[in-house]
Amino acid sequence: MYQRNQFKTITSRIKEDRHFIQVIAGPRQIGKSTLINQVIESIDIPYYSCTADSIAASNMGWISEQWETARSNMTANNLNEYLLVIDEIQKISNWSEIVKKEWDQDSSNKLNIKVVLLGSSRLLLKKGLTESLAGRFEMIRMGHWTFKEMHEAFGWDINQYIYFGGYPGCAYMIGNESRWKQYIIDSIAEPAIAKDALMTATVYKPALLRQLFELGCSYSGELLSLNKMLGQLDDAGNVTTLAGYLEILSECHLIKGLQKYANDNSRKYNSIPKYQVYNQALLSVYNGHGYVEERTNPTRWGRWTESAVGAYLVGLSDQCDYKVYYWREKSDEVDFILSRRGRLVAIEVKSGKRTTSNGLTAFREKFSPKNSVIVGSGGIPVEEFLQWDLGKLLDN
Repeated sequence: MYQRNQFKTITSRIKEDRHFIQVIAGPRQIGKSTLINQVIESIDIPYYSCTADSIAASNMGWISEQWETARSNMTANNLNEYLLVIDEIQKISNWSEIVKKEWDQDSSNKLNIKVVLLGSSRLLLKKGLTESLAGRFEMIRMGHWTFKEMHEAFGWDINQYIYFGGYPGCAYMIGNESRWKQYIIDSIAEPAIAKDALMTATVYKPALLRQLFELGCSYSGELLSLNKMLGQLDDAGNVTTLAGYLEILSECHLIKGLQKYANDNSRKYNSIPKYQVYNQALLSVYNGHGYVEERTNPTRWGRWTESAVGAYLVGLSDQCDYKVYYWREKSDEVDFILSRRGRLVAIEVKSGKRTTSNGLTAFREKFSPKNSVIVGSGGIPVEEFLQWDLGKLLDN
């Protein structure tokens, strides 16, 4: 089976002496469970693996029971080290306090049980880790599959990736697009909304959040003010509510509202958001007219291409430690701005929708970015850019 890059990192950390809990976080259906199974099958450390997926949230004793099972196995077999893996840990109420208690007990008793936790809800994981487990964990972030990964694992070409995105579990379905779309909606989008977004924060208007998600996906790569978006939604709400819901959807790695780049924060925060899906499948499901029709329409395909570049940029932003913006002043615009500790990279995508723009020149004159890149017509081929190491782009 195909091994993602995090395989080596996870394996290396498990083999180290026991220092920290390893937390593997990422959105749904990207292969977190598959990857940890690959790791534990490749190492010689005895292990016990379990999942909280079907456990009631109120069953807070469940975690301690799994821990005791690991301790009993270790003692009964006279083992010097042991590995405990718990998947979907965030589904148990007060999980972080229980994990802290059990981990500290093992530390106090010098019991060499190494722990790996997995979760698909970034908000619930983040809350528990910062509130109870500070100083006791390391985070291993997993994002959506990149073009390079989908090409190597399934043989996809760049056009297939631009339209169908990076969900590996349904890669074999793309020959039957209606089946593929229904799977994305039923098995990925709906659980992400119902089990991650709606359970991670107080959402007083679930219907509004769902509508925002679907509309935001359909607008990926485009600017639309929250006030105008309100006019297209059935449920009543306000701009503040929408902004809060958009942040929840971003934390779930579904869709993000990019802010306009500016020198002061107030102008950033008050800007019109540019919507960006984290996975191209979401744009195609909620706005696509079909792979063949989109592929043969240069204007619409240009938008799909820009969105694919944006998905790549936001998808790696956590791992490479940068923020993504857009920039526009009057008729000048730049599709994406990467920012890390004062260093800027301007990225313009030229494919279908436009092939000429003064935006890069205007941005360079005003902000002096470290690098500027044209992707597409007259620049770096999209297929090549979607395999670049973005961290090095900001370092060099």
